[in-house]
Amino acid sequence: MSKRPFERSVRQLRFRETRHLLLTTLPGAFWIVLFLVLPSLYLVSMAFLTNGTYGQPSLPLTFDAFRQLAGFGFLGWSPGNLYTLLRSLWQTVVATALVVVIAYPIAYYITLCRQSLRPIMLLLVVVPSWTNQVIRAFGWMNLLAPDTPLSNLAQSLGLIAPHMGLFPSSFAVTLGLIYNFLPFMVLPLYAAFEKLDTTLVEAARDLYASPLKAFWVAVFPQTLPGLLAGIVLVAVPAFGMYVVPELLGGGRSLMIGNLVASQFAGGSNWPYGAAASLLMLVATLLGIFLLRRLGRRAGGGEEVVI
Repeated sequence: MSKRPFERSVRQLRFRETRHLLLTTLPGAFWIVLFLVLPSLYLVSMAFLTNGTYGQPSLPLTFDAFRQLAGFGFLGWSPGNLYTLLRSLWQTVVATALVVVIAYPIAYYITLCRQSLRPIMLLLVVVPSWTNQVIRAFGWMNLLAPDTPLSNLAQSLGLIAPHMGLFPSSFAVTLGLIYNFLPFMVLPLYAAFEKLDTTLVEAARDLYASPLKAFWVAVFPQTLPGLLAGIVLVAVPAFGMYVVPELLGGGRSLMIGNLVASQFAGGSNWPYGAAASLLMLVATLLGIFLLRRLGRRAGGGEEVVI
């Protein structure tokens, strides 16, 4: 007779825990479904529709947008979209690599500062990102324009022709990407450096390891989780960036984000833009998958898995 009240109380406790879990997770789940899942499903369906008279999607279902994205048109095949994809990948890889090279010493230097100075140093890293992205791009346009100190220096080194500026160019786009996404790499690396076990570094130096070797065997594995997190935070938005290539590239460094925006605006071909967005999404997911595999192999633990 004593087991029934106990089982009833257990069921009531489980019911209350389940209700509490649902009440706490339903608002977040509703937000994700409303603003992420449903727009994504609409985007996927739009990519398989026909381009209407005024660019809006209409029936019947077709693969014309994907054929057009692959470069096939009424004049035959053109490699323009392939060049745009490769340019986007190249700009993303170069910008991310340079951000890593710059962010590592910055994050390490901040961890060496006094505890009271670290928040100020981190604030100095983050403050530029508080400004609107368009304003920052216009600032670089003024700095890289012809007859500015940077352009004159490049002319004196023979890097550009006389009376030519560093803007617009692929160099300006890469510089703008680095400037925009540097804080997103510094912060995860700083968090990783704060947990650094310095005894491993001292052991490597005691065994006569060079500074580069000590970094590779003692520091890099410990900071790998922060590095992979930073790569995701930098590479994913950089791959689909629109403002920086549009302003600093001046139409010469078209990236896939600009291709998508042009189809939903001036080009008026929504299915084509949706297909390009799906391509960008697939490329992003593939990159994250490769980073997961790299993290498991290089780190040897689940802590580095994204």
